[in-house]
Amino acid sequence: MSVLYRSGAPRAAAWARFFKDNAPDIDFRTWPDAGELEEIEYLVSWAAPAAFIASLPNLKVLFSSGAGIDHIDLSAVPDHVQIVRMVEPGIINGMVEYVTLSVLALHRDFFDYVAMQPSGAWNPLEVPPASSRTVGVMGLGVLGQAVLQRLSTFGFRLSGWNRSPRNIAGVACHAGAHTLDQFLGRCDILICLLPLTDATKGILNARLFAALPRGASVINVGRGGHLDQAALLAALDSGHLSRAIVDVTDPEPLPPDHRFWTHPRVFVTPHVASMTQPDTAAPIMLANLRSHMRGDGLRDVVDRKRGY
Repeated sequence: MSVLYRSGAPRAAAWARFFKDNAPDIDFRTWPDAGELEEIEYLVSWAAPAAFIASLPNLKVLFSSGAGIDHIDLSAVPDHVQIVRMVEPGIINGMVEYVTLSVLALHRDFFDYVAMQPSGAWNPLEVPPASSRTVGVMGLGVLGQAVLQRLSTFGFRLSGWNRSPRNIAGVACHAGAHTLDQFLGRCDILICLLPLTDATKGILNARLFAALPRGASVINVGRGGHLDQAALLAALDSGHLSRAIVDVTDPEPLPPDHRFWTHPRVFVTPHVASMTQPDTAAPIMLANLRSHMRGDGLRDVVDRKRGY
C-alpha cells in the first residue's frame, strides 16, 4: 500500500517528514518520485491531470489537498474511487482570519482612508456600530459557519443562505432559490463561500447584485467561477455596489492588464484567503487514511451528484 502526494511542492517536504515521523509503516511518496504507479492506492492531489489518474490502476481514494474539489475532473475519476475533501483546522482558521479582516476593513472604511492618504486628507468618516450592518454568508458549510461564529463576536446582524436548510444560533438562515432575494435584500456585506458546482457557477451576476441594497459590498472567497466579472464592474461603476474584495478569479493568475487591478473599488488578493497547513492537515488525513485501512470508512467524502 502506497500513498502519493502530488500537490504544492513547497509543502511536500513537510508532509513527507510528518509521515516519516508518525507513520513509518506507510509508504509515503512525493511527486515526481512516484515509483511504480500500480502500487499507488491513495493519492493526495491538487489538479491531477485526467491522464495521470488513469495511470493509477489500483487507486482507492483521492484526497483533495484543498477545501474545494472543483479542480478535480470528476468524470476522470473511476466510480469506485472515493473522493475526499480537505476539512482541517488550518483551512478553517485561515478563512476566518481573511473574512474577518475583510469585513472589518469594509465596516470601518479602511479602503476610503487608504485612498485619502496620498493627498493628506484628514476626513473622519462616521463610525456606525456593527449592529447597524447585516453581513450575509452564502454557503453554510464548515467554513461558512466558522466565519459566522467569529463575526458574531462583533455584534453584526448575521444572515445566511444555503441550498439546504440550516439552523444556526443568532443567524437568520435562508434555504433554497426561492429565498435568495429575501436574503440578499438585507445584506450590507455579502460573502460568497459556496462550493463551485454547475448550479452555482456564475451566481454572482447582475441579477444578484441588483437584489442587494444600494451601497452593499461583496467579498468572493469561493471560486472565480462564481463571479460574473463584467457584471461586478458594471455594478461598481454605477454606484449600486460600493466595494468588492476578490480573492479568487477566473482565470488564475489574473492577467496583469485586467481591470480589477486598477479599479479604485476592487481589492484583489492572489487566492490566499486560506491554505492547507501541513501541520494540521497531515494528522487529519492520516487519521482518515487509517480509518479506511481498518475498514471503518472515510470522513468528508464527496457526493458526486451534488458536486461537493
